[in-house]
Amino acid sequence: MILSIESSCDDSAIAITEIETGKLVFHKKISQEIEHSVYGGVVPELAARLHAETLPKILEQTKPYFSQLKAVAVTSSPGLAVTLIEGVTMAKAISIALDIPIIGVNHLVGHIYSLFIEKETTFPLTVLLVSGGHTQVMEVKSLTEIKTVAKSMDDSFGESFDKVAKMMGLGYPGGPLIQELAKEGDRLKYNFTVPLHQSPLIAFSYSGLKNAVRLAVEEAGENKELYKDIAASFEHIATKHLTMKLKKYFKSNPPKRLAIVGGASANLYLRSQIEALLKPYNAQLLLSELQYCSDNAAMIGRVALDMYKQGDFSELKELDISPKSQL
Repeated sequence: MILSIESSCDDSAIAITEIETGKLVFHKKISQEIEHSVYGGVVPELAARLHAETLPKILEQTKPYFSQLKAVAVTSSPGLAVTLIEGVTMAKAISIALDIPIIGVNHLVGHIYSLFIEKETTFPLTVLLVSGGHTQVMEVKSLTEIKTVAKSMDDSFGESFDKVAKMMGLGYPGGPLIQELAKEGDRLKYNFTVPLHQSPLIAFSYSGLKNAVRLAVEEAGENKELYKDIAASFEHIATKHLTMKLKKYFKSNPPKRLAIVGGASANLYLRSQIEALLKPYNAQLLLSELQYCSDNAAMIGRVALDMYKQGDFSELKELDISPKSQL
């Protein structure tokens, strides 16, 4: 069995994956959303302190499996430095105490592998990753053959939802809150400009849209009823930006199988628009189970399973965090 740890941001999670069957035999995650909601976003130092409290509590529940562990895996990049180090420090301690190898896992690869939890690995894939920290399109041929073909020039898709929610005083995380508010709004009420719509670049940008929404919120003032229309229009344009750039990419790279992964992939409007985009191509859409869209240790364990089978281990003394590491 492989024990895996995830602490890249504000979710403390530990999982145990059976090597022979790929079965997830243990998985627990403790979210910090309530603690961070009062600040409208993640406070790194607070997140690190909460990881230091909650990870040992979860680990305590896994002790019955210790004698069966063959390796320990941990998210080592990318993420918040102060939170990554909590997980890596724990993983190193487990590696030494149980005399088992350690596997450093890239968090973004983890999101790709969230598609394969308790399933067989199936490549190649075109992958759209949308999360609080990243928005990028990747061509994935294997665990070690991942090419990023488009990414955000500034804010990410998920981050823009968090910031718009904060502007409206809705709380954190913003994705579910904006999605719920948008259900009652008019998506065409506010004619926000689609980012980079005249640019030939296949890239993403949300800073301009975020600023346009800020002005609309300020203009709405105390008229909270308008927030529904602002939220709906924002969600519509934020998603349209993604689909327009994907359509441009598909002209020269028609998709056969497209996967949407990352925390923001749970957005139902995004899913529906991507489904519509894929119909002319007769392409298959792959989605993670909703419980595995956001950060979790099960996806880290699933990556580690393939790495273990390939003998891809990390050197204990050399394994370090890499907060800004990308794919």
